[in-house]
Amino acid sequence: MSDLAAFVAGLPKAELHVHHVGSASPETVAELAARHPEGPVPADVDALRDYFAFRDFAHFIEVYLSVVDLVRTPEDVRLLTYAVAQEMATTQQVRYAELTCTPYTSVRPDEPGRGMPVEAYTEALEDARAAAERDHGIVLRWIYDIPGEAGLPAAEATLDYALRHAPDALVGFGLGGPEIGVPRPQFKPYFDRARAAGLRSVPHAGETTGPQTVWDALRDLGAERIGHGTSAAQDPDLLAHLATHRVPLEVCPTSNLATGAVAALDEHPIRAFVDAGVTVTVNSDDPPMFGTTLNHEYEVAARLLDLDRGGLRDLALASVDASFAPADVRARLHREIAAYDG
Repeated sequence: MSDLAAFVAGLPKAELHVHHVGSASPETVAELAARHPEGPVPADVDALRDYFAFRDFAHFIEVYLSVVDLVRTPEDVRLLTYAVAQEMATTQQVRYAELTCTPYTSVRPDEPGRGMPVEAYTEALEDARAAAERDHGIVLRWIYDIPGEAGLPAAEATLDYALRHAPDALVGFGLGGPEIGVPRPQFKPYFDRARAAGLRSVPHAGETTGPQTVWDALRDLGAERIGHGTSAAQDPDLLAHLATHRVPLEVCPTSNLATGAVAALDEHPIRAFVDAGVTVTVNSDDPPMFGTTLNHEYEVAARLLDLDRGGLRDLALASVDASFAPADVRARLHREIAAYDG
């Protein structure tokens, strides 16, 4: 391990763009597949490596939803959530994380009798969160996101879960899934109501579509951070807007490579973002599916941005500052990162 990689491995971190189900380790996915063997997901860790080889973004969504389908009971939710938090805390030195959860795909209001009650889903999330904080010191917060491919019925249901059945740790409202054929403006009424209730707006935008999707997320959804925003580099006016209004981008380099959003890591626009003065946070998105870790993403960013130890500390602090963490958690993380010398 290089000196810089060793420094990254011990660096205290916050992660802001990481999906709940997409963070399940191969061992957890295999266990869930063994519990629910009728689906296409292999219950073998080695076979999962081939299963997670994505042809393009559409194929990624197809595979992702097949894994989502394995989370069917409150026990599945607890298993997955605690295991994800434990891995983040013990191997990535993540002290605080905002996990994007998609309750619609586990509650399944469109398939009566298939899903679990939202109350059971919420209780399982919160039980696992409390246990992970007690056992590993990691602080978790939730972002509920609309699965864009399921349309406005999913938006209505997700808003209901967020407003009437909110877990204690819910802080944000998001929008994920495919962007092509899923225009952002149609979700404006749902984001308006979520924001009025105090939830923060964190939609995905500009990952597989052009910069107009990012503009739509800003203007129609009131985005306070942008998930990915990869295509923003194509629009100098948009970069200037993001920089002036201090709207951070949640950048996930290896994810963008795996789904074809960029052709090569050396072509990733993260340098253009930083040069334009845009706040950048580095994240892992769906790490086991993309064969990455948050530590690895920091190493990638260090190479692409020519960062030394000080630059890596600043990168870690940027995520803390862009987070919706409680003030005491932010202050503690600031002190811990500043004091860390590897």
